Amino acid sequence: MELKRATTFEEQISLLEEKNILIDDRQDCIKFLNNVNYYRLSAYYLPFKGANEKCTSNIEFTQIKNIYEFDKELRQLIMSAIEEIEVFLRTQMAYYHAHKYGPSGYMRPSAYNKKHNHVLFTKHITSCINENSKTLVVQHHMQKYDGRFPLWVIIEFFSIGMLSHFYRGMDNRDKSALAATLYNVNYQTIDSWLRCITDLRNRCAHYSRLYYVKFPAIPKMPKGETFIPTRRVFAQLYMLKLMYPKKEKWNENFLKPLTKLIKKYKPYINLDHLDFPYRWKSMLMVKK
Repeated sequence: MELKRATTFEEQISLLEEKNILIDDRQDCIKFLNNVNYYRLSAYYLPFKGANEKCTSNIEFTQIKNIYEFDKELRQLIMSAIEEIEVFLRTQMAYYHAHKYGPSGYMRPSAYNKKHNHVLFTKHITSCINENSKTLVVQHHMQKYDGRFPLWVIIEFFSIGMLSHFYRGMDNRDKSALAATLYNVNYQTIDSWLRCITDLRNRCAHYSRLYYVKFPAIPKMPKGETFIPTRRVFAQLYMLKLMYPKKEKWNENFLKPLTKLIKKYKPYINLDHLDFPYRWKSMLMVKK
């Protein structure tokens, strides 16, 4: 099958109109398409599509554009929360592991469970070092310590996916101890959260859509939680609340900006598309 030919901005407007999207300002639309790929934008009218690939009713382009802008601002807010969580987890894992197994104990296969792929793990470590070879930290350890890095140094180069891999491979007793200390949950819950937050972070970091997306994994809820998560984004936000290390700052740093964001785009978004429950604000609030 032949690939589709490239279309002009004017032709892209015609394609939008064929989908029952109303465009009242063609120049504004062209300006927007100059900055946002048509293919990228097309995913944002998925909630309105019918069986014939057209919107089931007329939708204004302004609404699609504002859903896109809402999604962008939501990603930025989520990334700020993930940063706090990621830095906290790096610190706690490095502290626990280095004190139990020594500064380079992470390089010993005996420190991990039977499912841990240590060959793959060490390859990831080597990649971390090579990718950051020009940094002063790496150069210092290459010259002074023959390329050996204490865990609290190398872990700063771990991606959230690498951090998840590191935790998943730990001895189950260590995983249990960390899970209980950090969040008062079992290690299976932390495993689930790390898988979910890895996917969430990657979507945000690559500017991927969150609106009306079904996530591949559902975050496991701790014992005693009554909330039943789904594959939409609200469950991911609820998970962030549970993982956020500075509970006293969550409402101010995340919930308040989220509330303002939703109010700003209220005429254009549908919270049902994100699986927000009726009591979403009280559910996300940290009670003092």
